[in-house]
Amino acid sequence: MNEKFETLLQQELLKLVFIFISNRLKALFMKKICFSLALLASGCVATKNVQVQKSADTFTANGKLYASFFQQSAAEYQALCWQAFNTARMRLDMILQETHSKPLAIVTDIDETLIDNSPYAVQQSLKGQDYEQPSWEQWTAKADGDTLAGAKTFLDYASSKGVKIFYLTNRKESERAGTLANIQKYHFPDATNEHLILKTAESSKEGRRQKISETYEIALLLGDNLADFSSVFDKKSIETRNSNVSQQAAEFGKRFIILPNTSYGDWESAAYHYQYNTTPAEKEAIIKRILKKAN
Repeated sequence: MNEKFETLLQQELLKLVFIFISNRLKALFMKKICFSLALLASGCVATKNVQVQKSADTFTANGKLYASFFQQSAAEYQALCWQAFNTARMRLDMILQETHSKPLAIVTDIDETLIDNSPYAVQQSLKGQDYEQPSWEQWTAKADGDTLAGAKTFLDYASSKGVKIFYLTNRKESERAGTLANIQKYHFPDATNEHLILKTAESSKEGRRQKISETYEIALLLGDNLADFSSVFDKKSIETRNSNVSQQAAEFGKRFIILPNTSYGDWESAAYHYQYNTTPAEKEAIIKRILKKAN
């Protein structure tokens, strides 16, 4: 009887041990699975983040992002804009004292001269992309660009003196509605279809400037790109552009009023010989080859 009881007791104890071990193994197994799944998930997220970061982490994209940071947050940028428009006002006051055979006009560029497009540059940079026409037109259609410091103040002043304003831009005709809406949004003077002159068959603005000159005397030219002022700057090399600036030095602050733009322009395109299909890797190599560094 004692032997039977002892045998039964051993069997029950074995069952309890087996159940305990099984439950522990199940718990450990589940923990391991959960940990593995969590690790896998975090690995996927990390990989995704790395891929996004890597795609955006290009030399030129980061450069434009930094340029936009300066444009959006630097008080020095605001000061440079005010300096340009204050200079324009002082110069206009001098011109108004002179005798003229034609009514006066100011011819101004729009992008990075009156309207801030840096949010578009940020959007593209964070995607690891540069300018592209479809996304650009989506941006301009929104008419969301803000004004540059001092732009409206100066143009309102010029208009109050009877000076006509012409908006000469290389935006396409397909962008007319959004462009007009953007300058009308801030009540810029002469913001009409007649005074909004968009890109024609060629990118040079010389022909359009000459057309305005048939009826008006152009008192001042405002822009962020040298080609906004004269055809001598159209699609020239870095060396020629710098040489021509030296030759035209007296015009800056007199008839040419230039605004800062560190994000894009012919200054950049000249480095790539105006080959707009240059890849980011090729651009990086060109820029590094041009840059001077300390010994």
